[in-house]
Amino acid sequence: MHVRTAGPDDALEVRRILDAAMLEPGDVEARIDGGDVFVAGDRRGEGSSERILGALVCEPRGRGAHVAAVGVRRRHRGQGIGRRLVERALERERRLTARFDDGVRPFYEALGFAIEPIDESRHRGVAVADRGK
Repeated sequence: MHVRTAGPDDALEVRRILDAAMLEPGDVEARIDGGDVFVAGDRRGEGSSERILGALVCEPRGRGAHVAAVGVRRRHRGQGIGRRLVERALERERRLTARFDDGVRPFYEALGFAIEPIDESRHRGVAVADRGK
């Protein structure tokens, strides 16, 4: 599996993945045009086409970026794909923020996000890339 910046031809698959996860990241095509979408893909064999397994949409901010959405195809969850997407975004942006529900809090905690509550079921988190890398 590899992670790369999404291109215009990836828009439909990115939308499908995020729609299946019931996520609404806004104008995906504009984010792709801005270089702010990452996809995780694999190839089944030599010469075969790439299969997109996950996507992450960033919104640039003054300092770093905000994770607008991260989604992975249902049968590929739990394989580290979401982790790789967030790590790639953090590598490029150096600082990420996110807002999320209780259900995905363990995901963000495992990635080292500093988390604080917004209300009883929502949280916000911040991660900063290791400066030693």
